[in-house]
Amino acid sequence: MQTYRNFIDGAWTDAASGRTLDVLNPATLEVIARVPDSGPEDVDRAVRAARRAFDAGDWPQTSARERGRILFRLSEYLGKNAARFAEIETLNNGKPLAEAREDLSDAAFCFEYYGGLATKVRGDVLPVPGNVMSLALREPVGVAGQIIPWNYPLMMAAQKLAPAIAAGCTSVLKPAEQTPISVLELAGAFEEAGLPPGVVNIVNGAGETAGAAIVVHPEVDKIAFTGSCEVGKIIMREASATLKRVSLELGGKSPNIFFADAEFEAAIEGALFGVFLNQGEICSAGSRVLVQRSIYSRLLDAVVEKAKKIKVGPGLSPETKMGPLVSQEQYDKVLSYLEVGKKEARLVLGGGRPKHLPKEAEKGFFVEPTIFCDVDNSARIAREEIFGPVMAVIPFDDEEDACRIANDTPFGLAAAVWTRDIFKALRAVKRLRAGVVWVNHMQPAPVEAPWGGYKQSGFGRELGPHGLDEYLEVKQVYINLNDRPIGWYR
Repeated sequence: MQTYRNFIDGAWTDAASGRTLDVLNPATLEVIARVPDSGPEDVDRAVRAARRAFDAGDWPQTSARERGRILFRLSEYLGKNAARFAEIETLNNGKPLAEAREDLSDAAFCFEYYGGLATKVRGDVLPVPGNVMSLALREPVGVAGQIIPWNYPLMMAAQKLAPAIAAGCTSVLKPAEQTPISVLELAGAFEEAGLPPGVVNIVNGAGETAGAAIVVHPEVDKIAFTGSCEVGKIIMREASATLKRVSLELGGKSPNIFFADAEFEAAIEGALFGVFLNQGEICSAGSRVLVQRSIYSRLLDAVVEKAKKIKVGPGLSPETKMGPLVSQEQYDKVLSYLEVGKKEARLVLGGGRPKHLPKEAEKGFFVEPTIFCDVDNSARIAREEIFGPVMAVIPFDDEEDACRIANDTPFGLAAAVWTRDIFKALRAVKRLRAGVVWVNHMQPAPVEAPWGGYKQSGFGRELGPHGLDEYLEVKQVYINLNDRPIGWYR
């Protein structure tokens, strides 16, 4: 069990209150770390450090080329220490070690990608009337407040820190209080990578205290938040007092649509992977599985049989395919939805706690892979984000019916379409109201491509060039090339 501290202005520091929070291994409920329980005073120190670094330190004079080199060094550091970081992610979050290794690879590449993009920020010369020159410059937005969730701790940190550094911003980042360890371990490499003090600050604490203080702080120029729709609405409201720029990547209830002509074996894998990856704790989870009636029973039976073989257990076990949920709160939430689902639809698999777990994991936050069928799209388990390993299978008749059901949701993060008819696929792609649409796949999120949602799944984009744009302002410069007075008073 290790005690960590906040990382502010290039130094490790305790919370002003002296209070700490316990961090658990969700597979065993063992306390594996303690972190500061920070409040507004700690956030103020971090924001002021970020403000100084942006306005007056060495950072404003750092070239785009050097910012790129810093990001390359962070990528190299993660690559060299991937095994250690993957184990930390699994111990703290609960996910299977194989998934944590993939997360580490993505996080390392995210720093590398934005390291290359740092030197590609371009302005424009605009054709305007008269003997003048008009320029559009892109400049860093300033101090970014970044609040990340617990489902992909290090990967989410990379997706926010990397574009901010590439753009020339400074950051105050708050990890989720449930899963802060990997981000704090990364902070130990900031100085070695060449980041000046104050450029990146890590403040630990609860969302209601530390997170809220970041949102309302007048010296923060931008908020980037990934999390629930409910909290996103609060952030949007509170940030309006200072008219901060805000980007929100919120929840989803993504439709995973299987037409009768889909490749059958791939469809089975796609249905399972779409919702049971990361224990279902994924904003884009394909938790609404829409199946055309002519293959409904066949596909349902096949999915259920294969789901029975999913090994649930501690993430460090090589056989584990699905680990525990992250916390008591999340565990209780998912179990409550299972009881709701039993009243709304037909339960065909799971529905509770696994019966056979290793002795050391008997107290862990484990839930069985659960499948409900014959679900009506008006049911709560089809409309509300559960964020757990719960699949709702819904029948549909034809293309029109599938797209109508898919779009009948307040969310719009992602969707998937499975068919061997490319024309059908493209028609569906055009009709689906979602920020990400996959065809014959589910859940890939390449760093090079934008990620974000429609409707109540948020706004703004992460990843790709669009993710860098979120940290840039546009400044118009108008240069009069005439050597005579304007003459307006004549």
